Amino acid sequence: MKPLTADDIRTSMVNATRGEVERMPLPGLHEVIWESREYLGWRDPRAPLRGYLVHWVGEVPVGIVLRASETPLRPGITAMCSFCRTTQPGDQVRMFSAPRAGQAGRDGNTVGTYICSDLACSHIIRIAPPASPMVPDPAAAVAARADALAERVRSFTAGVMETR
Repeated sequence: MKPLTADDIRTSMVNATRGEVERMPLPGLHEVIWESREYLGWRDPRAPLRGYLVHWVGEVPVGIVLRASETPLRPGITAMCSFCRTTQPGDQVRMFSAPRAGQAGRDGNTVGTYICSDLACSHIIRIAPPASPMVPDPAAAVAARADALAERVRSFTAGVMETR
């Protein structure tokens, strides 16, 4: 992923009001290892149900505001993140919804999916599987996961930008 600046992030938000963008807390950008990311995702420490996701579409950063479900999944069940396709304990995956961009979002239309609660899919997919006859090249497996994750994130944000 190409590095993002604070201005890149603030101008990239496609489903947020001007006030939401001004109040949006930014993560520590100097700490991000950009080459190990398909997107930048973070939660708002002042509003625990709010999250943000920014990624590049060509040469343009696209950002969306997310809202986590107030109700976590039931303890003791397993859930799968629809971005990284990793199964985890249910309390580590949340339903996130995002208002659609434009008038559709102002009218209350949203898009939702299950995502890792901490929005850290880029880290999870980089846990290399052990070499085996089924996975002879763990680095190639991680690269394939990264490509698939990036495509699923692009697909989700494209759905947010649809103005049906």
